[in-house]
Amino acid sequence: MSKILIVEDEAAIADLEKDYLELSGFEVEVANDGKTGLEKALSVDYDLVILDLMLPGVDGFEICRQVRAEKNTPIIMVSAKKDDIDKIRGLGLGADDYMTKPFSPSELVARVKAHMARYERLIGSVVEENKVIEIRGIKIDTTARRVWVNGEEKTFTTKEFDLLTFLASHPNHVYTKDELFSEIWDMESIGDIATVTVHIKKIREKIEFDTSKPQYIETIWGVGYRFKV
Repeated sequence: MSKILIVEDEAAIADLEKDYLELSGFEVEVANDGKTGLEKALSVDYDLVILDLMLPGVDGFEICRQVRAEKNTPIIMVSAKKDDIDKIRGLGLGADDYMTKPFSPSELVARVKAHMARYERLIGSVVEENKVIEIRGIKIDTTARRVWVNGEEKTFTTKEFDLLTFLASHPNHVYTKDELFSEIWDMESIGDIATVTVHIKKIREKIEFDTSKPQYIETIWGVGYRFKV
């Protein structure tokens, strides 16, 4: 049974999320403050973390940063703050998704299932194919989920790796941001293109010699992105 950690200081919200997730077959633990949530996230191997942004003790940004430094556990960040800057910051720290309160519990369950199903399918297909992609100095080992740039290994979050691998597997094909969101996150974007934009920016910082003049992932203005070979 997949295990999920909810880090949420509002007990009523945490209990509601927990009930819906348990009804969907997940094992759920709850932490009601940042310090406890961080300790649990680092010490226990959860399959996914639902992380509130505003928490007593340690905020969601710091928890996300520390967890991502050690683990690739999928993280869904939730917050009542609607500012794009908070979403961009959260995704930039390695969160896989960002939901703005209020949202329906059923939507949360759907996103949890999508993230976990996507990850499991990728792991399964990668092991079966045992595929290594090499393009102009970039080597992507899809079996070990490792990336080297000109011989130097780089660390990628789960979604960064998935997005890079997808684009590199379909060179010279132009994808819109909506198409990439749907492919990597298994959901329609509903206009939420910031997620893709931030992940592309983080990938470029790791693979490009000059991010202002990208040689690998090109922006096709007014359309989307393509991986150039």
